Parts: sequence; structure tokens; C-alpha cells
Amino acid sequence: MEFIQLRIFQAVAEEGSITRAAERLHRVPSNLSTRLKQLEEQMGVELFMRERQRLQLSPAGKVLLDYTARLFALRDEALGAVQGGVPSGKFTLGTMYSTAAIHLPALLARYHRAYPAVNLHVQSAPSGELLEGLLTGRLDAALVDGPLELAGLDGVEFCEEQLVMISDLDHPPITRAQDVQGREVFAFRQGCSYRTRLEAWYASDRAAMGRVMEIESYQGMLACVVAGSGVALMPASMLASLPGRESVGVHPLKQPFASATTWLMWRKGMLGANLNAWITLQQTASVKSDVEIAAQRASA
Repeated sequence: MEFIQLRIFQAVAEEGSITRAAERLHRVPSNLSTRLKQLEEQMGVELFMRERQRLQLSPAGKVLLDYTARLFALRDEALGAVQGGVPSGKFTLGTMYSTAAIHLPALLARYHRAYPAVNLHVQSAPSGELLEGLLTGRLDAALVDGPLELAGLDGVEFCEEQLVMISDLDHPPITRAQDVQGREVFAFRQGCSYRTRLEAWYASDRAAMGRVMEIESYQGMLACVVAGSGVALMPASMLASLPGRESVGVHPLKQPFASATTWLMWRKGMLGANLNAWITLQQTASVKSDVEIAAQRASA
């Protein structure tokens, strides 16, 4: 069993297709098929099952995928250890969509400049999928809605978000869920922590939530609300970055739904050089931001 075989296996498992995995790895599909067949013969088990034109992991394949992620993480940890703890190799960071758009660009640029030997990958997804990626080892760390109390995970605070409801401009003030009972709601698919918070907001007021229309971007949500079709929940920082924000009504929520804390999470025991370097930069950026805010208040 070689690392290249495991890399091919991992790519096929994540893509669900030999063709797409071959494009991702810049190889020909026949090469991947041969390598996978050799791996299955060496292990004496089938790693995939074909279902509806998509390759699905077999029970043995699911077990191997978990070990594959752990082996790659240990390899990177070993490289860092023998190189004196210098950040290097692959580092995969998961993030919520709003966090990626608003809070990460400057931090990513600083990380790239400080640690050019690190091959940093950023993957955006709802919090539920990010947590799954952490637990299966697909992600080295993830920025998710917290705080979280899951066995096997550690974390530190990243930032705090203020959450607001948006509606068409002519909508009366929204102070509780009863004010928008039955109205259409625009949200990300199941697994999004903000959608879960929104559902809890309705439930806390015993209000009926209207039909949920799943939208894959905050820009799309805003456009639908501008058209007068319904309401949506989003971080105030995200709304402030979107063109057309002046065309909607903005309604702050009351606690405990008014704010949400984003956490950087990782698996216990997997705090390697790459992640340590990220945490250091993150905390430095946070301190700098606090100092700038205090200076602005003092001069006001």
C-alpha cells in the first residue's frame, strides 16, 4: 500500500467518480482504475460499490477513508517534526460561506506570505458538513458556528457575528417570529447552523415557519428578498458587503438569537505546525483589530 494509491482512493471517494478524480489529480482515468484495482487486490476487499452511475464507498472503503486521512495527517506531522516544526505540506481549512467572504481574505494572504511552503486549501460548506469533514479527517480545521461540545474536538474563538433578519423595505418592524409567521424563508440547505438558529427562533415564539426555499448564496437570498418574496437571516457583516443592501429592511434580533460566535475547531491531538501557525496569525489579527477599534473610539 503506497501513499499515491491512498491519494487516488481518497480523490475517488470524495468525487464519487474516477473521471472527476482523474481531472483533479491530472491523470488519465485508466491509471486510476488500475491503481484502485491493485489496492483492492492487496487488501482483499472491495472499496467501492457502483450506485446510479456514482461510486459509493463500501463499508470497508469507509473504514479505509478514515485511516487514509489520519495517515496523511501523521505524514505531515512527521515532516513538520523532522523539519523543526516548520509549517509545510498540505493544510485543508473548512469555513462557512460568510466567514470565507468577510473575515478570511486578509488572513489568508498573511498566511500565504508567512508560510509559502504550506499548500493551503480552503473549502466552504455549511457547518454540519464542515463538522463531518473534521470528524472523518477530510479537514485539518474548520471555522464553524459554536460553541461546540463534541467529543474529539478542540477549538478557540474566531469572531462574533451579529445576526439580522432582512425583508422587503415596506415590511413593518420585525421584533418576533410571529411578525413573519407563514412568510417564505430563504436559507441554505440542511446542515447550515444559521438555518438551525432560524428554525429555533420560530419555535421559541411558537410561530409557523413558511416554506423554505434553499438558496446557495447570500447574494441570491438578498435578490429574492429585494423582489419581495420573503425573508432571510444573515450576518450583518455579510449584508454590509452586498450590493443592493439598501433595498431591504434590516431587523436586528433579540438575544439569544442576536449573535453567534464562530469557532476554529480541530480534532484533539492533531494540533500540528500548520494549524499552530494559523492560530498564532489569527490571534495576532484579533488583537490588532481590538487595538484599532479602541483607538477609533478614543478619537471619536
